[in-house]
Amino acid sequence: MLPFFTLLLSAATLAHKIPIFLLAGQSNMSGRGGVAGNSWDHFHLTPPPCRPTPDILRLSSRLLWEEAREPLHADIDVHKTCGVGPGMPFAHAVLAGGSAPAPLGLVPCAVGGTAISEWGRGRRLYLNLVRRARAAVEKGGILAAVLWYQGESDTVSKVDAEAYGRRMETLVWDLRRDLDEPDLLVIQVALASGEGKYVDIVRKAQKGMKVRNVLCVDADGLQLEPDNLHLTTGAQVTLGQMLADAYLNHTAVSSRFVRDL
Repeated sequence: MLPFFTLLLSAATLAHKIPIFLLAGQSNMSGRGGVAGNSWDHFHLTPPPCRPTPDILRLSSRLLWEEAREPLHADIDVHKTCGVGPGMPFAHAVLAGGSAPAPLGLVPCAVGGTAISEWGRGRRLYLNLVRRARAAVEKGGILAAVLWYQGESDTVSKVDAEAYGRRMETLVWDLRRDLDEPDLLVIQVALASGEGKYVDIVRKAQKGMKVRNVLCVDADGLQLEPDNLHLTTGAQVTLGQMLADAYLNHTAVSSRFVRDL
């Protein structure tokens, strides 16, 4: 028997199709905010924009809707300790912006330490992303956007860094085809850090993409944890708001365009 809360969520989804946001990429998307060593102090390191509410749902690893709460990727990015990422503050800000009906759904798919080549069509991470996206749609959702934060692993090799733009464009087109969403919105984050010395090459590719409905939010300058790789909790909250602003501005412009036709 399904838990009572899950039954309530299933009933709630019948009222309208819930907007779905796919969270994909590597560790800064799955979230390391507030993580020290192998622990995350969830009692003291969960600011208001990251706190749970029945208006924000999460697709679990078992493909069930549940109330979203940090860490969103705990059962997805299972080989590392997860903390705060940008997903919850993004969702809170989108709801506050009034452009999406409640509830909305987050679909965590990010896995730390992964290169963009590992997200290629037919590979495990890509197949899981598509599988979870389809499951979310089947369970009452409609795809609103992909939030993508990845590339730190591609800064180690110059060859990988220089191939990043092409690989990212291919990923976008493959996702749109396999999800049957030719205009699917993708909001990517330009790196704030990297594992190697070719960060600037990857950032240039991210900021220079000329694919329709692909936006870029620049994380450069956001505060990093002592490892100089992962965003702090405060930085993740800021990034979530930045991603929400990009989404809200884009949807507002799109709505005005449709009305003017």
